[in-house]
Amino acid sequence: MKHLLILFLLASFTLSLSAQQTQKPMLYGSSWMAVTGKPMAATAGAITFQKGGNAVDAACAMLAAACTMWDTLSWGGETQALIYNPKTKKVIAINAMGFAPTGATVAFFKSKGYNFPPEYGPLAATTPGTPGGLIYMLMNYGTMSLEQVLAPAMHMAAGYAIEAQAANTIERGKTMIKQWPYSKKVFLTHPGEKREAPEAGEIFVQKDLLETLTKMVAAEKAALKKGKSRKEALMAAYDRFYKGDIAQEFVRGSKEQGGLITMQDLAKWKPVEEEPLMVNYKGIDVYKLQQWTQGPVMLQALNILENFDLKSMGYNSSKYIHTVYQAMNLSFADRDFYYGDAYAEPREPIKGLLSKEYAKQRAALINYDKNSANIGPGNPYPYEGKINPYINLLKNRGFEMDTSKRNFAPKHDLGNNTPKELYQDRLWRGTTSVEAADKEGWVVSITPSGGWLPACIAGNTGVGMSQRMQSFVLDSTLNPFNVVAPGKRPRVTLSPSMFLKDGKPFLSAAVQGGDTQDQNLLQFFLNVAEFGMTVQKATEAANFNTNQLWLSLGGTKTADREPKPGQILLNTNTTEAVRNELKKMGYVLSFEDRTSGPINAIYFDWKHGSLWGGSSNHGEDYGIGW
Repeated sequence: MKHLLILFLLASFTLSLSAQQTQKPMLYGSSWMAVTGKPMAATAGAITFQKGGNAVDAACAMLAAACTMWDTLSWGGETQALIYNPKTKKVIAINAMGFAPTGATVAFFKSKGYNFPPEYGPLAATTPGTPGGLIYMLMNYGTMSLEQVLAPAMHMAAGYAIEAQAANTIERGKTMIKQWPYSKKVFLTHPGEKREAPEAGEIFVQKDLLETLTKMVAAEKAALKKGKSRKEALMAAYDRFYKGDIAQEFVRGSKEQGGLITMQDLAKWKPVEEEPLMVNYKGIDVYKLQQWTQGPVMLQALNILENFDLKSMGYNSSKYIHTVYQAMNLSFADRDFYYGDAYAEPREPIKGLLSKEYAKQRAALINYDKNSANIGPGNPYPYEGKINPYINLLKNRGFEMDTSKRNFAPKHDLGNNTPKELYQDRLWRGTTSVEAADKEGWVVSITPSGGWLPACIAGNTGVGMSQRMQSFVLDSTLNPFNVVAPGKRPRVTLSPSMFLKDGKPFLSAAVQGGDTQDQNLLQFFLNVAEFGMTVQKATEAANFNTNQLWLSLGGTKTADREPKPGQILLNTNTTEAVRNELKKMGYVLSFEDRTSGPINAIYFDWKHGSLWGGSSNHGEDYGIGW
């Protein structure tokens, strides 16, 4: 009996260890959950919840705080969100992506020797979207004033202890920062010294940004004092940023440094509320933003993968990795050619792209024995009853649309020799994520970005300009839907996710990491839906990345962006047997101990009426639940 007791205790201890395998603990809450890219920003969300705000209020407070910390985004960037409204029981999408300014034409950029718009500086800037997106969400779905929501960010702008990651990024980018006088004034707090950037823990003060935020709040307060409604007061703050003295200084500072943005551009731009795209995967409704993002990539991949028994393959087996990798390649090939601004001509064939029948046709292209380096865009038009107007363009590009004849790598997609470190930087660059939920049922998932370090600040506003213009193309043979033009939004990588099951929130998730976002979110979701992982375990689980796609960020030459067919990034814990099997399939392997940007997520436990927060160990991301 004694021996049996010892064995039982050992078995119990082993099971306990198995249940404790995550490197960060699961977060549990019954009232609210706030998860984002920086501990201080998560605290801003917690403060807002504790003051009685709902999940939209808290998400806006976290967004504002994260923008004030600069490392992965700033105030002049872009915001895109999915919001579950418990009153209507619907998911709505917020498009707060800026557009290309006056003068941003193909001819203009080509005259400067570019194959793509630049990565950094004033010519990389679309109109700012985040201030307008934040105010729109707060006005229509929040409960608090702008003054209340911005309070943590304003406190930080007055001076906060800067974290090492941002401080060191400033130091690394100081040569570029010195090109821009207003950036130099803000970021290089020790000019002329060996280290010119702030030190970790130094109190970092942003007087100009504080003045800008104060002006917005002052406009709100003045409107309220005149008897205006809450919405009218928030619009007064909006107008001061986009049409008033803040706009004037932003435009002046941009033009002084060679930028294109005009007062008319700022006044004309507006955030858009739109219907999200959705597919059902084995009883779970998966929501993504429209095709001006790469979000439909995940939806297309799920439609393809629904034709396979992934669970029987085993998590990260060679067969599973190969199948998911091929599904992602097929989806990214369509992204690279067919995605673009849904509000500009030509119109994307999104109905065909998301057709289950089209997915079956694409799934049939997967070769079980080797990687298909010659995969190209498909033809979704017949699946929405139309004729493809770009067949000849695709053939000229080197794609044979008769897949039975396709036995060569397309001439435009031969791969490049960009050094691994630079390539990975471009693949994963910028961005953060914001996840919030409350007991009333509001759920918010945001992937904000733009204006990351080294950022070009527009005049004395303290606002860093977006770098998202670089996601346009200048060559229609690459993508006729995403060619730069004034007033047009670029096709971006930014891609929050929301999942409903039985008509109720099931998961909410987002991740930073450029072109890898929907790769990693796809695998995160499959970890939960197919392999039964908890939300925390799923955020930390080893992922893999395909490089067989056109990069959306970095480099002004075509050679900087070309795909690397067959290249795969694997986790270092991948077994030797799996490595060997993948090599036999024609893959070129590379390894890292962390193969995903930091995933943040919330799981909804309807059985117990609780919220479970997950935040991976791959960055500085942090969450607080109550």
